[in-house]
Amino acid sequence: MGNSLLSEKSLHFAADIVKLYRSLISEKKEYVVSKQLVRSGTSIGANTSEANYAQSRADFISKLQVALKETAETDYWLNLLKITDLVSDQTATELIEKCLDLKRMLVSSINTARNGQK
Repeated sequence: MGNSLLSEKSLHFAADIVKLYRSLISEKKEYVVSKQLVRSGTSIGANTSEANYAQSRADFISKLQVALKETAETDYWLNLLKITDLVSDQTATELIEKCLDLKRMLVSSINTARNGQK
């Protein structure tokens, strides 16, 4: 039930989020929203990775659904950082697009798993 492209992209996205988090706390002294962002942004990959070792199809789908929910939260925090000018429009837009790409991949994987395909 593994999904290596999704796992790889979510890992790289998590790394981007960690880098942004470090920048926000060191340069902007922003601790509250950045902590929420790093939690949700890294959780996407953690749940995707965990899904690769799911005990059943239902467990696989459940873990991917958690990852999908985390993309929604991450998108929210990135938009908040953008409209409060804590990150540049370019940085926010690039990360939001990567997040939406992960969301599309997760929805596709969930739908495929629900339809009984591997």
